[in-house]
Amino acid sequence: MLATAARWVANKGKPKMAPIELTAAPEQVQSITRSIFDVVKEHGPLTISDVWDHVKGVGLRGLTSKRQMKIMLRWMREKQKLRLICDHGGPHKQFLYTTWFTNPKNAPQRPNRDHRQQQQQLRGQLPRP
Repeated sequence: MLATAARWVANKGKPKMAPIELTAAPEQVQSITRSIFDVVKEHGPLTISDVWDHVKGVGLRGLTSKRQMKIMLRWMREKQKLRLICDHGGPHKQFLYTTWFTNPKNAPQRPNRDHRQQQQQLRGQLPRP
């Protein structure tokens, strides 16, 4: 019982996450968030890689890397501009970004892609559809 109490006291709590502070200019942040929001709103629930593919197609100037886009998505979640939902379709979970106005039950079904086929596409062995 003493060991259990010692372990309980020694357990540290989860650290509080500090709010995200963006380093870009406010005008640039506004244009990036607006375009990301429009992409997510237009194309429905999207994974991070899907959002990145669509944003690259739009051709934003201020967004230079996928890492920066992830930080922007996290900031948009914090400001409640986007929400993150979990899709349990099949053996793998998918975390999808969506707007607050999209009902996930009414969202279009995403086509299931074979995991092996996805890996081959990433390596460049198969042409993209």
